[in-house]
Amino acid sequence: HNGKAFISVRRVDRAGAVEVGRRLIELGFSLVATRGTGEALRAAGLECDYINKVQEGRPHIVDLIKNDEISLIVNTTEGRQSIADSASIRRSALRHKVTYTTTLAGGLALCEALGEEDIGDVYRLQDLHQGLRA
Repeated sequence: HNGKAFISVRRVDRAGAVEVGRRLIELGFSLVATRGTGEALRAAGLECDYINKVQEGRPHIVDLIKNDEISLIVNTTEGRQSIADSASIRRSALRHKVTYTTTLAGGLALCEALGEEDIGDVYRLQDLHQGLRA
């Protein structure tokens, strides 16, 4: 895999973000983060670029998403301003088809899935449900 992964988490999630960041780097991603999260990642020895939060001015994370520079997002939030910012991040991610998760558990699950060589057979949930009706 390649591309940039954006990580921005609330203070209580920073230790967990280090594990997600480490796994993403192992998968071939480069990291970009907001300052607080980025400082935690760098303190753990992970290479990471900084990007502004939306309220901090341009260039900010939504600009990177709109420029198709972001491949994956891990964003946990708390507080009114962060929640408002994350809504614009999610909206832009949806428009630009960027995978995102709003939990650390989701971030770890994404890493687990991306690390699989051969996932075998894939079934659509709709088809499985249809089989239950038959």
